[in-house]
Amino acid sequence: DTVLGQLGNRVQHALRAFTPRDQKAVRVAAETFRVNPKFRTEEVITQLAVGEALVSMLEERGTPSITERALIRPPASRVGPATDFERQTVINNSPLLGKYKMTIDRDSAFEILKARAEKAAYEAEAHAREEQEAKEQSRVEKEASRRPVGRPRDSILESVAKSAARSAGSQLGRSILRGVLGGLFRRR
Repeated sequence: DTVLGQLGNRVQHALRAFTPRDQKAVRVAAETFRVNPKFRTEEVITQLAVGEALVSMLEERGTPSITERALIRPPASRVGPATDFERQTVINNSPLLGKYKMTIDRDSAFEILKARAEKAAYEAEAHAREEQEAKEQSRVEKEASRRPVGRPRDSILESVAKSAARSAGSQLGRSILRGVLGGLFRRR
């Protein structure tokens, strides 16, 4: 009922009423159509021949048209696919051929959104990289300002040599300390 109440275009083929229940169903179906003063819908619905139907379509402003008795063209179909020749004939005779002849591969919504996301990710990454470089530059500048002005900066080779000397000195100190402490504790 909910779906039927929303239908605008109605096509009702013949209904037969042999029982009281069927007669009630015919009455209900007839009452859903807009009245046509030329005939009684309830009577005509039971008299429709094969290929005939009661038709009511939506008018331009969305109101249902007056119910009319109409002949319905039977489907022109067959079981199985159309041949290539038949398909090409239908395409060539179509009034829409000029509009749809050339295939246009437009970007889909997915492709557009994906491109936007990639662009945003690239921009965010570039922004983060710029911020990191600015922080590094600021750190280098702060470090340079802390150094004494007269003393030049150590080269890489000097830094490595100092580090090695510190490491060796601390190892030597540990060895001596172990030897002295080890000797003291062994005597007991």
